[in-house]
Formats: sequence, structure tokens, C-alpha cells
Amino acid sequence: MRFFDHCAKFVALVEENDAAMCQVSAFKEGPEMKKVLEKVASALCLPVEELNADLVQVAFLTCSYELAIKNVTSPWCSLFTEEDAKVLEYLNDLKQYWKRGYGYDINSRSSCILFQDIFQHLDKAVEESKSSKPISSPLIVQVGHAETLQPLLALMGFFKDEEPLLASNFARQTRRKFRSGRIVPYAANLVFVLYHCDHVNASREEYQVQMLLNERPMSFHHSNETISTYADLKDYYRDLLENCHFKEECELPKVNVTAVDEL
Repeated sequence: MRFFDHCAKFVALVEENDAAMCQVSAFKEGPEMKKVLEKVASALCLPVEELNADLVQVAFLTCSYELAIKNVTSPWCSLFTEEDAKVLEYLNDLKQYWKRGYGYDINSRSSCILFQDIFQHLDKAVEESKSSKPISSPLIVQVGHAETLQPLLALMGFFKDEEPLLASNFARQTRRKFRSGRIVPYAANLVFVLYHCDHVNASREEYQVQMLLNERPMSFHHSNETISTYADLKDYYRDLLENCHFKEECELPKVNVTAVDEL
């Protein structure tokens, strides 16, 4: 399920490339984070020079972890106001956006191997049903992490904002769709449910699909409905199903060794 570990282009251009996170770095040095640093330094009676965005984020995450997992209000929480939390949430969203989301095409394109695997299982179930065979795999469970799920959702086009998340547009992103804490919280899950419908008007409607994210039905892009015929869903994602090839997507451009030597 860690397809991205085997995607050379993602590893080289995003995972191991500090420059890929330039928006994150810029926000850490920006006015919003500077204000948070000054407030936290004052609360701790420390010179602001002794703090940085990473240390403050650790304190904030400690607060959020204990609240989410233990339902305990950590002493670290007293350092932050609601406005501070919004700034630190945006900092984390920026990282997820540029490393696992829409920031770079390869983030999501590397997940096409998982996307196609899901549809292969659905195809097999449809074929077995049509031939009146028992469904060999009525339930398929694949376990991963937020880093697995976020690229897949981006590949499918969910939670995409009209304006990209940048270090400079925090104020304009207050109503953004891309909120990683809501998209991939603890125990995040994505479920595809395939239905066989007997009483339909056309054969195309016989097999239908529902998708649930964190136990909540999702509206499909092509219909704005929470139920889609399987045929329509495949038509909508035809290009990804047929033309997104993991090996080609993840291959790094070849270096012209001769040209380099000549220089």
C-alpha cells in the first residue's frame, strides 16, 4: 500500500527534494506564524529567538493528540487560541497539499496502481455476478495510512479548491475544501460498495456503486449523487483506468550521460 515508496519520480522530486516544500517553508517564516511564535514565546517567558515553527507545531500536535486519543486537555493546549490553531492547521494542510495532494501531479498519479486495483476487484465481482457464480471476494480490505488515502482522493478529484494552497493566501483559504484533518483523520477509511439491482429500467443500471469516506457517503463528480451506475463511474474515470501506468508515471527522465561528460 506504500506505492509512493516505489515511485522514483515522487521520491526524487518530492519526498527527498527540500525545494518541493518551498510553500511550507515560506509559511513558517511568514507573518501568521511569526505572530503565533511571539504569543507562545511570551506565554513561556522565552526569547522568541529560541522558538521556531517546528517546535511550536510539536507542542500543538501534542495538544491535539492527547485531546483526540485520550480526550484529555494537555497543558500544551493552553498556549494556543482558536486563531493560532487555524494557522497551525493551515501549516499542516500546506504540507499535505504539496506532498500528498494537488501540489504536484506525481503525488496523485503515483496512486493510479491502487485506483486500478480497486476497479479490477469490482470488475471481477460484476463478471462473477453476471455468470451467476458465487462472488469469490465479497469483502476486500486493504490497510494503509493517510499517505495512502490522500493521493488516491486527489487522483479522483475530491477536495480540490479553485485556488491552490500557498504560503501567501492563508486569509483567502478559510473556506477551503482541502482540510487534511477532516479528510484523513484517525482511522480514516474509504469504502466502495457495489450493488446488484434486479429491478432496473436498463441493463446499464444493473450494477451501481456507492463510495463512503469515513462512513459518510460521497457525491460523485459526474452526477452530484451519492449513487452511480458502475458503467457511468468507469466512463468518467476511463482515462485513469486505461492510460495511467505506474511504471511510466514514476520513471525519472533519463540523463544524457554523453552530453554531461562533454560539459
